[in-house]
Amino acid sequence: MDATITVQSSNVDLGEILPQHAREGIERVAGKYFGQLTTAAVHFTREGQSYRCTVNMQMSGTKMMTGEAQNDDAFQAFNTALNKAAKQLRRKKREVREDKGTRLDKDMLLRDGLRAG
Repeated sequence: MDATITVQSSNVDLGEILPQHAREGIERVAGKYFGQLTTAAVHFTREGQSYRCTVNMQMSGTKMMTGEAQNDDAFQAFNTALNKAAKQLRRKKREVREDKGTRLDKDMLLRDGLRAG
């Protein structure tokens, strides 16, 4: 994907595996819903004993989808936040799909085929 995916943190050492895990998760979700990722940002902060993760994703033609989660494990916080953003994308995709009208030409062909058979 040619979109920009940024992974940042405030006062948290992310290492090498967590940013890679975040990028792969964003790319997987982006490929599943709409397919054209415009921009994505993942931000980790530390709040006491737990981590807070915010995931912002924008697909082409949609508004920014945001998921936020807090957990004692940074990976779990990211996965939960990503699932929240993915749920918003799934709902948006369903909304767009259900908004389309019925194609009369295909509908008539199907009905004619059912009557003939």
